[in-house]
Amino acid sequence: MKKGILERLNAGELVVGDGGYVWALEKRGYVKAGHWTPEAAVEHPEAVRQLHREFLRAGADVLQTFTFYCSDDKLEISGNVSDITGTQINEAACDLAKEVANEGGALVAGGVSQTPCYNDHHSETEVKAIFKKQMDAFVKKDIDFLMVEFFSHVEEAVWAVEVLKTSGKPIGATLCIAPSGDLDGVPPGECAVRLVKAGADIVGINCHLDPASCLRTVKLMKEGLEQAGLKAHLMIQPLGFLTPECNHSGYLRLPEFPFAMEPRGLTRFDVHKYAREAYDAGIRYIGGCCGFEPYHTRAIAEELASERGFLPPASEKHGVWGTALKMHTKPWVRAKAHREFWENLLPASGRPKCPSMTTPEDQ
Repeated sequence: MKKGILERLNAGELVVGDGGYVWALEKRGYVKAGHWTPEAAVEHPEAVRQLHREFLRAGADVLQTFTFYCSDDKLEISGNVSDITGTQINEAACDLAKEVANEGGALVAGGVSQTPCYNDHHSETEVKAIFKKQMDAFVKKDIDFLMVEFFSHVEEAVWAVEVLKTSGKPIGATLCIAPSGDLDGVPPGECAVRLVKAGADIVGINCHLDPASCLRTVKLMKEGLEQAGLKAHLMIQPLGFLTPECNHSGYLRLPEFPFAMEPRGLTRFDVHKYAREAYDAGIRYIGGCCGFEPYHTRAIAEELASERGFLPPASEKHGVWGTALKMHTKPWVRAKAHREFWENLLPASGRPKCPSMTTPEDQ
């Protein structure tokens, strides 16, 4: 029998999370950029299934259901003209994730995210009813644990935790906030305390900002919990993009969002560095969000292979730190077949007159 998420974390094991499905599927032509709603779970299940398999093969221990933004209010304002309901999508997404997870002994997490009606009406009753509807689909499909992810206001995230906690399943809760705090100015440490008091077993950060910014924020959450005498497991799933000039609003304010983010993409070696820093900071649930592809997940698994005790199947076709280049026919390529070269490389953008950074709209 596979071990549950809390059993693994309580034992101090590393848990590798999967990547940013909505972004990866948008690149492949199955999701509308900006809206990011997950109709593909019903319309193109083969695409979702294949991406699950790629992340699993890359070393993911957890497959998240493709249910980001899958509430009826979000589907409505995103221009969903089909008759597909949120419940249909949530249930189909659970079936797909469970099918693939069973191929490799992975866990399945079902996630809820921020709702449009929170900003529109600020009604706790209305918002909680949306979370309850999504949770019912997850409970019906008996997935392993539940995730509260991508929340800019800790108040709404607390409401989500309170609802999902009634399922009796473990709860992870991640905010998309910066070191400065949530959009209401609540500091990361206090955010973490509120989430744990609401019932979250795992707390952390996902999306909006790059690994360096997300690491700083999770460390602040850890400090807040320690000062309050509370304990929780820590989790991090940052962007797969470099966003050093962004502030609390994250990459949504960049002029490149959402159609020109590729030049900011993390290399696999950026991910090696991030994974090591996260692990050394005491974070044991390490993954990625928007911009992460399976090879990024593989980089996490390879960097922390000694801690896990194995390499993922995808490493069979990959030489860690470029070692496979030793077999290349060109001597100048073979000369790159070592960690020192790639770890110290400063990649060029390849774009003449490319600015080193841009100015976000809210700065």
